[in-house]
Amino acid sequence: MGKYIINGKKRLEGEITLQGAKNAALPIMAASVLCGEEVVLHNVPDITDVSIMKKILSSIGCFVKTEGNTLTIDPSNISDSVVSESLVSKMRSSIILLGSVLARTKKAKFSYPGGCDIGLRPIDMHLKGLKDLGAVITEEHGYIIADGKDLHSGNIHLNYPSVGATENLILASVFSKGVTAISNAAKEPEIVDLQYFLNKMGARIYGAGTNTVYIEGIKELHGCEYTIMSDRIVSPTYMCAVNMCGGDVFMRGASLDNIKSPYYKLIESGLDVTAFADGIRVRSDGKVSNLDSIISMPYPGFPTDLQPIFTAMLCLAEGTSIINETVFENRYRFTSQLKRMGADIKIEGRIALIRGVKSLSATRVYSEDLRGGAALTLAALCADGQSVVEDVEYIMRGYEDFHTNLEKIGSDIRYVPF
Repeated sequence: MGKYIINGKKRLEGEITLQGAKNAALPIMAASVLCGEEVVLHNVPDITDVSIMKKILSSIGCFVKTEGNTLTIDPSNISDSVVSESLVSKMRSSIILLGSVLARTKKAKFSYPGGCDIGLRPIDMHLKGLKDLGAVITEEHGYIIADGKDLHSGNIHLNYPSVGATENLILASVFSKGVTAISNAAKEPEIVDLQYFLNKMGARIYGAGTNTVYIEGIKELHGCEYTIMSDRIVSPTYMCAVNMCGGDVFMRGASLDNIKSPYYKLIESGLDVTAFADGIRVRSDGKVSNLDSIISMPYPGFPTDLQPIFTAMLCLAEGTSIINETVFENRYRFTSQLKRMGADIKIEGRIALIRGVKSLSATRVYSEDLRGGAALTLAALCADGQSVVEDVEYIMRGYEDFHTNLEKIGSDIRYVPF
């Protein structure tokens, strides 16, 4: 796999343009399967996960064309309901297609999804919800086989506000007669974006972003043109980088609307943030203040995806910080690599105790997942000397032109392909 070669201790200055949201683009791409006409999506991030989803859509008969960050999908000639095992195994988000393929073709066959190994992420809530909507589901030889000819509306309560399960059940319910209600639904902004997209195609969905989502079944959807929201995980990643390295950076297209929890933590840690109509300006002298407590939890709480990024930042804080990771039990795997750089981190179960150090030492470290790899990259930007971050293809699953953007704002970073 490829690597980043990074010479640290460079101040960050300049401007970057924020990418579209990975976690909005993927379910919206899956939702396009429901339509019988062409769909045009703007601000689609050029990342590996999107490339995999495009291949999956093509494999089941969709016409897919990319021009820059604009994606055209024509699902009118879908010819298959069996999704390639080799593609599904590369990306967990592929499971979102189960609901849309089932609703469109009344049948589906999927292998169990893969992705980053950050902890147990069972899909039993997805399957139970689909069964409650009338799907007949069997599991054979590692495959999920679903029969959706008797799909109907219903009332579903999720035991946990799972983003993926909420999205899957919305997609499965679009054509069901009557009204489906999903209570204890996830409230993430990406689900709101999915609702906006589906409604623009003619769906009748409301309640996204609240505890209960309602889907009134309709007969068909029409094509549309839609712009994906900006990425609320990527913008705080760059904000943390500026806070660690010091600098003055404008992020065009970024918004504070969906990042309130990390925003307030960044302010508390010493970052100066100014919001404009067309983006966010962040400034820092490179001195990071400690944070007494960060607890990851579903939206509107602190995002688990940003926990590794903030952990890296707090390694350089003045004082001791405490993080409680409540979502994924393996999220701290990357900290062993931070320790190789001189970080003082103690893990006790779900709790990380981080004692800030004056500086980190450059060395060779290895990415094991998307956000952990990004965190190691940020640490290398601040380390004394030359660091090598290996296996950066994990990072490319969620960050568009990561090293290019960092180079634009003053980082000494080079990507070496595998």
